Amino acid sequence: MYAAQLTFECYRDTTITAVEKAITSLIDSYYFNGQIVGREFPTVMKDGYFVTRVVCPQKDALQGHNNSAVVEHFSTKLSDAGLLQPKVKILGLDINSDSSDECESPSWQILYTTFVHSCSPLRCGDHFSPIALYTLPPIANGDFKTVLKWQQDWQACDQIQMNGALKAEFAVLEELTSFNSDLTRRGRDICKEIERLSKRPTYYYLYRVGGSDLQSETNRTCPGCDTHWQVDPPIHGVFSFKCDNCRLVSNLSWDFQ
Repeated sequence: MYAAQLTFECYRDTTITAVEKAITSLIDSYYFNGQIVGREFPTVMKDGYFVTRVVCPQKDALQGHNNSAVVEHFSTKLSDAGLLQPKVKILGLDINSDSSDECESPSWQILYTTFVHSCSPLRCGDHFSPIALYTLPPIANGDFKTVLKWQQDWQACDQIQMNGALKAEFAVLEELTSFNSDLTRRGRDICKEIERLSKRPTYYYLYRVGGSDLQSETNRTCPGCDTHWQVDPPIHGVFSFKCDNCRLVSNLSWDFQ
């Protein structure tokens, strides 16, 4: 991924409040279209202009042809705050980020994330690299807000269960691991919609921890259709289970790895 700098120049007198609202709205729209990733987008005020630092999945992520209708809308609103269109400068490769997938047509995809990842939650099934969301048809309201809100919720649950310091750990584990949880249902609905629009098989990652012993864990069946779904060796060293019928992948319980 690439670190980039957006420079917003003022062409008339304005206010900090108007500028802050205009820049924040545009940055949010970039985020929900998948054109930038991460959690923090610092903006600093200079002498007559403002600078925002972002991370992009690809070098051309912020070019106009990747904009959603929502991004275009907030781009036009910049002038209301006395701002010109941003000048984009690519600073270079971000050494702390995953590289985006370069595959033009993955044979399958996986909806997968963890609390340590800030990249796209959709991954190429062939290479396990994150797929830039804006390269896909938008799934709702012109962008990928539903996908990224699901990712935020999944990561919040993962953070709580990894810390293991709250009673809420058991509730969030149910959301992460249960085939019938609200989080899983939302994620699987997203997978179905992405598959419908992209015409690519799209699988949901069902997190697995616990279990009584290694043998019973290895022999467990798909929670959706009760069929054998173990694969050997594990796909990408992570997924020991895959059901083509239910579009599910899962790991061997982390308790036995």
